Amino acid sequence: MNLYQLRYFSLLARTGHFRRTAEQLCITQPSLSHSIALLERELGVTLFERQGRRSVLTPEGKSFLSYVQRSLDILDEGVSRMEQLAKGEGLIELGFLRTLGTDLVPAMARGFLDANGGGSVRFEFHTGITSALLRGLREEAYDLVFCTKLESETDIEFVPVSRQDLVVIVPLGHPLSDRSSLSLTELLPYPQVFFAPQSGLRTVIDGLFRKIQGSPRIAYEIEEDIVIAGLVAKGFGVAVVPYMPDLLHMDVKLLQISYPSWERNFYMATVKGRHLTPAAANFRSYVLDRYARAMET
Repeated sequence: MNLYQLRYFSLLARTGHFRRTAEQLCITQPSLSHSIALLERELGVTLFERQGRRSVLTPEGKSFLSYVQRSLDILDEGVSRMEQLAKGEGLIELGFLRTLGTDLVPAMARGFLDANGGGSVRFEFHTGITSALLRGLREEAYDLVFCTKLESETDIEFVPVSRQDLVVIVPLGHPLSDRSSLSLTELLPYPQVFFAPQSGLRTVIDGLFRKIQGSPRIAYEIEEDIVIAGLVAKGFGVAVVPYMPDLLHMDVKLLQISYPSWERNFYMATVKGRHLTPAAANFRSYVLDRYARAMET
């Protein structure tokens, strides 16, 4: 039994005529008769009987047709779905740091949809800290994630896609709030709200303080940058955080870091060697092209 026999059987059941069915299938009538005879022999039942000029289904044929039609419908649905995927349609599961959700990720998603005429691509957006995003990526919860690079994640491919400056924030009225810039050494006397160890930024900021050979007074350790900013605004300490527009609307003063110089890189991360759906692969290519053009300007 093969797929051709099942399709021949299904069409013959609808037309009731061997000659007409053979013409629609672009095969000879003897070939059709032989195919149906082989199918009946394999099943051990008679599927059709003659009634005048028509060939009608036997009770066994009617029963078998219900199974065949369901199977063909499922198969056709699967073929249609694969054709859609091959055209780059489908769902893209995208994970990213919250700070990237105000501009970078929405702009990239919107640009991709516009460049591809909308199509039938949909995004599912998920936020989290770098360690959680990479865990979800590895567990196939996400197709791609935008996060900080972790050197320990050797099975992940990190491609730079954006940069963001780091700034110091202090509460309004703080002794440093009349400054516009400072060296990190000037933060050492004050309690600091620090990123938690599992945050991708923790290693970055630890590295900055190693450069000045100083040990910060860590008062609190928090995962989310916006929560750190909230605590600073209420006087729980000072902090080094990535610049984000939300800071302009909070009760904090932003100070540029004069030394050591540093900027934060954001990366698009995928699992090395893992197959991406056409939709996710197309989006990845779009992001890489966009970043390459930005670097040329």
